[in-house]
Amino acid sequence: MTRRGAGLALLAVLAGAGCALIEEEPDPSQLVCSSDDECGVDEVCFPDGCGDPGRDIVVEVVPNPQKRSNAQDFRVEDLRPEQNLSLFAPSSVAGLVMRATSLPAADGGVAMRPYSEPLRLRATGESLLLPGVVRQYDASLVPINGTWALPVGTGRYTVTLTADDVEMPPVRGTSSVEPGATAPLDMVLPAPDTLAWLSGRVEREDGVLVDAPLDIQALDADLTALSQRVSVARGTGDFTVVIPREASRRTAVLLRVTATGTAPWVPQKTFTVDPRAPLTAPLELGDYGTPVRVTGRVVGLDGRPVAGATVSLQGEVGGGGTFRGPLATSSTEGRFTVDTLPSAPGGTLSLVVVPPPGSTAGLTVQSVEVPRTGAALPDVLCPDRRVVRGALLQPDNTTPAEGVRVVAEPVGQVPGWPRPPSGGEALGATADGGVFELRLDPAVYRVDFVPTENLPRVSRTVTVLPGEDDSKQELATFPLQKGRTVSGRVTEGDADAGSARVVPYASIRFYRVVTLEGRPTTVLLSQAVSDQEGRYTALIPVR
Repeated sequence: MTRRGAGLALLAVLAGAGCALIEEEPDPSQLVCSSDDECGVDEVCFPDGCGDPGRDIVVEVVPNPQKRSNAQDFRVEDLRPEQNLSLFAPSSVAGLVMRATSLPAADGGVAMRPYSEPLRLRATGESLLLPGVVRQYDASLVPINGTWALPVGTGRYTVTLTADDVEMPPVRGTSSVEPGATAPLDMVLPAPDTLAWLSGRVEREDGVLVDAPLDIQALDADLTALSQRVSVARGTGDFTVVIPREASRRTAVLLRVTATGTAPWVPQKTFTVDPRAPLTAPLELGDYGTPVRVTGRVVGLDGRPVAGATVSLQGEVGGGGTFRGPLATSSTEGRFTVDTLPSAPGGTLSLVVVPPPGSTAGLTVQSVEVPRTGAALPDVLCPDRRVVRGALLQPDNTTPAEGVRVVAEPVGQVPGWPRPPSGGEALGATADGGVFELRLDPAVYRVDFVPTENLPRVSRTVTVLPGEDDSKQELATFPLQKGRTVSGRVTEGDADAGSARVVPYASIRFYRVVTLEGRPTTVLLSQAVSDQEGRYTALIPVR
């Protein structure tokens, strides 16, 4: 097996035409380690190569894991056996929200007044210290004399403010929040005379209205919202969206029509319009047909039915809109019935079948024509999942590691294939000889090996490529690592002032920040939960 150093730690090259990734043997200096024995003194083998296990560590502490609130990250320069974690006060983004008026201010600027009407806030971003660790926080509130605050974890955020008044376009700001800090972020809602009203009518076709609840929203070319999402009048098809006046002077904006409700048998369609002129022509969704039924049977390469597979249809339908149908599940006989809109004339929909975890059969995507009378499909043949095989050793690099739990989580997709559902599925344990076999769909996975004895978990990144042959993807044998215990107490408050208190049941995760494929990312080393006295114990790799 060929491996790249700066790339994935375990990247197996599949045999067969079109599947080879590496044609030449890489320079030996670019190879990553396969065991601690290849590393220097006091170093262990990580996915990105040899490194000091006590450095490049970041600890994430979440006092209330259920709400994911007040997540705090700590960079640990030199990890000690007794590592107490003292939390800062809760972090937040806070500021003033003002409404610009049409009146001039005394200094010649624009007069403003505090905004004290209901609004919604959403902060989306990621940790400052943990690349790829995404965080999102939402709140609905009424500002008090324009003041607002949103508790968040430490991170870098884009904050979107949306007023309950649908004639107020959303406004945005960015902020970086340090532990225990309140990051200031003032936002200004536009004045009435800086807004533009864009009105029109949505129809099915030829003056026929859509018999379903619809929403419409104006978007920028990069799909950033220029207006709020507002309702289309069901009895008339009329709508009005409010956008910034600056946007109304552009040559084009997007208007996206989306059906709402529990069973919206109406496609989503995006129109490009010129906002500088009145919308005299209606936005027509076209003749997209009525719901039809598609039946079929899911089978594996062995001809046996695949039970418990999720089945759905999606793609372009009549009129040029796109539709994603509801999920169905195959029966014990592998049969399914799924409802959808017909495919566009001369076109097809994508049939996506995802067999359950542990099934030999794998994810498949097929193009199917769905006429307006529905369809009874021939058997849907799922390819076998690729068998990824390897062996795990004890830290002595000789004794097989048996009974180690193996968990695979998709973290990326390969070109041309959808990303498999997430869920951190436990795919069994290592067997006699420390051997493990995983059946995986094409994707990039983080595979965790979790020992039952007093040893730390080990993670590897594995890329599974598509292929029609039944060859196994062989991974290099590698050992578990020795572990050392790190303990401590999680507290919050001022210890010097005598107000420190323990934090029970907090989530504690130890990460190592690494660079894989040229991008900074994180590797989970250990996780623990503090007890009722705030104490925790974690296992960290050691040489």
